[in-house]
Amino acid sequence: MNRGILSQQIKTEAKRLGFLSCGISKADFLEQEAPRLEKWLGNNMHGEMGYMENHFDKRPDPRLLVDGAKSVISLLLNYFPKEIQTENSYKISKYAYGQDYHHVIKRKLGQLYDYISEEIGEVGGRAFVDSAPVLDKAWAAKSGLGWIGKNSNLLTKEVGSFYFVAELIIDLELEYDIPVTDHCGTCTACIDACPTQAIIEPYVVDGSKCISYLTIELKNEIPTEFQGKMDNWMFGCDVCQDVCPWNRFSKPHKEPLFDPNPELLCMTKREWEEITDDVFKKIFQKSAVKRTKFSGLKRNIEFLKNNSEQL
Repeated sequence: MNRGILSQQIKTEAKRLGFLSCGISKADFLEQEAPRLEKWLGNNMHGEMGYMENHFDKRPDPRLLVDGAKSVISLLLNYFPKEIQTENSYKISKYAYGQDYHHVIKRKLGQLYDYISEEIGEVGGRAFVDSAPVLDKAWAAKSGLGWIGKNSNLLTKEVGSFYFVAELIIDLELEYDIPVTDHCGTCTACIDACPTQAIIEPYVVDGSKCISYLTIELKNEIPTEFQGKMDNWMFGCDVCQDVCPWNRFSKPHKEPLFDPNPELLCMTKREWEEITDDVFKKIFQKSAVKRTKFSGLKRNIEFLKNNSEQL
């Protein structure tokens, strides 16, 4: 089949499955990203995320992940919610409002992979959802889905940045898309607004200072240097996205599985402070918040509570 026609059919099927957009790039070595990643790791900006150092050679080269890889199909899935939490509350990043995105997207990727196999015949490949040594945002940018912003997130003029990034890496040649240009301009909104000053320079985020890292990845106690700087975030952080001008174009998602438990939106600080293990399991039954466990969420809440009491 003609590569151009097949590529368009894949994009059409991706839209039918609910993906926001789909772009395709050639599976090749990421020459610019490899030294950047090496420098970032060398400066210990990954904190205690030791897994970031594993399989370094595979991160910039998908051909080491999938034998005979020819194409990287990048996909975006919107998670911007219809409603957000009440103001008098400890905050959870919007991506974690509903069911764990890993499972939701994996199913959709499986359906897209099956579609390609039905159209072409046997195709070798793998699906990836933020759980393997793949530079998701770099591939999405290479396939024309957006540009990497100063907050290190993928940004898109039409829909901002409140979306998940995933990919299929397959051993089939397709028609490849062209990267878009950077549209951050002179804007420094994300840098100025970051509560912990984790964006140490444009396009460079010190992960060990990021609130998302401190509330999710960090297993030890949150360092006292961050007292009064957490902006009431108990799981993740959306500040650099909330202030980004491009996110004024964000539209609510249409994925029912990303809808939150209604209790999550209306719980007050006092109710979060008194949360029990049973309530935690009920509200976050299939949520990504389970990653931090009940003990981790309680640690974060206690840290925030102590901060507010000292202020």
